[in-house]
Amino acid sequence: MEKTILSADIRKETGKQSNRRLRNQGGVPAVAYKKGKETVSLTINSKELFHVLHTSAGENVIITLKVKDESKDAKAVKDRTVIIKEIQYHPIRGDVLHLDLNEISLTDKITVNVPIETKGEPEGAKADGGILDQPTKEVQLECLPTNIPEKIEVHVEEMMIGDSIRVKDLDVPADVKVLSDPELTVASVVPPQVEKTADELAEGEEVTEPEVIMEKKLEAEGEGAPAPAPEAEKQPKKEEKEEKKEG
Repeated sequence: MEKTILSADIRKETGKQSNRRLRNQGGVPAVAYKKGKETVSLTINSKELFHVLHTSAGENVIITLKVKDESKDAKAVKDRTVIIKEIQYHPIRGDVLHLDLNEISLTDKITVNVPIETKGEPEGAKADGGILDQPTKEVQLECLPTNIPEKIEVHVEEMMIGDSIRVKDLDVPADVKVLSDPELTVASVVPPQVEKTADELAEGEEVTEPEVIMEKKLEAEGEGAPAPAPEAEKQPKKEEKEEKKEG
């Protein structure tokens, strides 16, 4: 697992307005915490953080955090070994709004999410037009910080339509424990979605139109419902009524 160094300063002011000023000056508000210890508010340079997040390890990079407290001796810099616990991104710009760091020990196991990467093109996609579906993008693992895999590769070249790979089929290092549900589907090859035309419908299957639409269509063609009976046919004439009365 890749390691990197990140500098940080103690952040004395907190709150929305203070954080907004900090971001405008090129900083990122952050916190570092460890179970049983007080949470420390920090300021991190956004450019340095960008390089940390773009190592091959991604967000699972192990960071040596060098924390400098300006209220003390300039040489009083405390190193903390941390990993990224959570990142808040701006929904539109994509820049980092806040960073949570978890202090760890390199001799204690931790729980991390590692991305799953498919390799190759399924035979069922090349030969039969199948589509590769990947419903599970990452897997949860437990291991020592120094043994975190950068990614879990899944080779899909031999997959045909109907084939699937589950979490229990993943090839992980012996010193890594998988915590995700073993029955979760990681990758599958599904048939292409094709809409049937009228000529392709099964025998005896008819193309029907909703009743209201059919009525409108008939009216447009002059074949609607029979016209109402003329008034003369609906009601007897006045003379006929009188004759019946006299009879």
